[in-house]
Amino acid sequence: MQLAMWTYEGPPHVGAMRIATAMIGVHYVLHAPQGDTYADLLFTMIERRDRRPPVTYTTFQARDLGGDTAGLFQNALRQAYERFDPQAILVGASCTAELLQDDPGGLARALDLPVPVVPLELPSYQRKENWGAAETFYRLVRALAQPRTREKGGRPVCNILGPTALGFHHRDDVVEIRRLIERLGIDIGVVAPLGASPADLARIGEADFNVVLYPEIAGTAATWLTRTFGQPATKTAPLGIGATRDFVAEVAALAGVDPAPVLNGQAARLPWYSRSVDSTYLTGKRVFIFGDATHAIAAARIAREELGFDIAGLGTYSREFARELRAAAAEHGVEPLITDDYLAVEAAIAEAHPDLVLGTQMERHVAKRLGVPCAVISAPMHVQDFPARYSPQMGFEGANVLFDTWIHPLMMGLEEHLLSMFRGDFEFHEGAAPSHLGAAHADAPPVVLPANAGQSWSPEAEQELARIPFFVRGKARRNTERFAADRGVAQITIETLYDAKAHFSR
Repeated sequence: MQLAMWTYEGPPHVGAMRIATAMIGVHYVLHAPQGDTYADLLFTMIERRDRRPPVTYTTFQARDLGGDTAGLFQNALRQAYERFDPQAILVGASCTAELLQDDPGGLARALDLPVPVVPLELPSYQRKENWGAAETFYRLVRALAQPRTREKGGRPVCNILGPTALGFHHRDDVVEIRRLIERLGIDIGVVAPLGASPADLARIGEADFNVVLYPEIAGTAATWLTRTFGQPATKTAPLGIGATRDFVAEVAALAGVDPAPVLNGQAARLPWYSRSVDSTYLTGKRVFIFGDATHAIAAARIAREELGFDIAGLGTYSREFARELRAAAAEHGVEPLITDDYLAVEAAIAEAHPDLVLGTQMERHVAKRLGVPCAVISAPMHVQDFPARYSPQMGFEGANVLFDTWIHPLMMGLEEHLLSMFRGDFEFHEGAAPSHLGAAHADAPPVVLPANAGQSWSPEAEQELARIPFFVRGKARRNTERFAADRGVAQITIETLYDAKAHFSR
């Protein structure tokens, strides 16, 4: 475990909370001290859920450590069963209670409750949130799933696996993907864990195959279902136009149906934009991507193939998917960044000097400090990632949302750039109101990035650089410093700046 001001993932018991909160009729009894009881804050304030999460804590205190903490856990478990009457119970320990070694699973078995009790062993000091969610879902599926009894034939049936509570746009992704699948003539068996009950998990083996939307959550359970019940699972995350078309073809092949009705009737606007003249303004923009593995890898494909961006960096905090991320980074010709240290990510972004950052809420803060546009593509979650409107990331409508989310920050930067260019016109005189982007910083000095090691800028050169519109100022600085470094120039003057401009304008 690492102490940090920011963290991309919580401890694994938070992942277990996300599964329990997503489901119906499941209660999580967590052996935890006061201070670890923050589930209400996560789900009611961030997700804006209208009911409290189904989590009961033992909330032992320091004075209890010399007594019977095991008895406290059993009392809390018994009271939770009597009060909430769940169909299934999860039991486990938080990172602090793990040190007590009270064995919640064994203590629960001793009570012999008349409902399934699923013990969770989540090593808080070696694993993190997404792994905890995946392990919890796998344990529930393994404990509750029953063998297939449905006869083969008739309309194909699939399950949708992976969406959770506190998931990045999971609520709307499920709606969009359900529509796509149903338009193919395929029935939906179980959607889990979001909205599923223990009874639903009992019939999860009835489906012909599984659609895995988020491998970080459902990959382990889907692998077990393939091995145990012979259910194949999809491999493609339907993020972006190309991946959605691949996903539709994959699902149609597993179901034995024709994908043409869906592929020929797509209603995404991104392909139109990519063919338009307007898109040429943004072609070749350098983008730095960081997030969970599924969204980061998909974002890199969308950025390169569908928007014409260049990949300046690609990384993830999902260490369990390091192999997949490395393969994607090699395909895009960049070094993979696999870390959960936000300071390392910040340093990589600053070094890459991208035109756009696609990342988490942490990278949004980093990009704001560096003066670079940013769009959020991945958890960790923020209240703004739970909009009241319909806002999927997946499917054809999800591609429209991504189009807006990624393009608008760049276009707003271009707008500010044009305002700077034409500020001398009567419509843009100094007394005129600045744009909404510049209002807060109209009188602020320009952001000056540090020069490369061994280089310095003369005051006259810095003054001339400040006259360049901010939207391209960073690129002008980088090009000039690279030009000077190649020629062994330590002091950058106005002449060096002009020579570099002429060199890169050829």
